[in-house]
Amino acid sequence: MSSHTYILYSTTLNKFYIGACHEDLDQRIENHNAGAYGSKSFTSNTKDWVLFLKFDCDDYAHAIRLERKIKSMRSSVYIRNLAKYAELQDKIFKETRGT
Repeated sequence: MSSHTYILYSTTLNKFYIGACHEDLDQRIENHNAGAYGSKSFTSNTKDWVLFLKFDCDDYAHAIRLERKIKSMRSSVYIRNLAKYAELQDKIFKETRGT
């Protein structure tokens, strides 16, 4: 089973959500849109989450490190630049790889 770091986007909220999983990504997105993670979860605020960007990671630990790194940037501009520039994706992917 593969591991992913993913970024979802909601047009209703005009917000991004960053997550990591080691399960089927399509199912994970369906679960976010169905409110399967509880009514108090951030993604339960709307049902229009779509995949904005994904990284196929080496393992789940790598996916978590990458998720935390992206979250630490706290910037929608940074996320948009990640989608726009492949070299930025490569850089952050390599930075978060295990040693």
